[in-house]
Amino acid sequence: MTAKNVEFDTKTENPYFEGVFDIAPTELQQKMNQVKLIDVRQPEEYVNELGHIAGTDLIPLGTLPEHIQSLPKDQTIVFICHSGGRSAKATAYASMNGFSNVYNMLGGMVAWNQLHLPTER
Repeated sequence: MTAKNVEFDTKTENPYFEGVFDIAPTELQQKMNQVKLIDVRQPEEYVNELGHIAGTDLIPLGTLPEHIQSLPKDQTIVFICHSGGRSAKATAYASMNGFSNVYNMLGGMVAWNQLHLPTER
């Protein structure tokens, strides 16, 4: 059974968005089967040289407001983007809309690739 509220040891406060917490890509990889992954990049970025993490849902940041109500509030959600900026905005937006277990992946797909973690294109 999937854990509903996942705790992260690497959780740190995002320096740009109050109430947003970042987590390390390495810890996310260990726990990714326990969380919902949302990539907020554009479709062409999702399939570019950085690729994407297997099992992520693509919801570009600009379309998040129209999709926010379809996301599970009873599950931990981690937002991902190119380098962590847009996903931090998405995390802040979800938090303002009543989501309590939302996180930003620190460094985005740039950091994920630098760590040589697995991707799909």
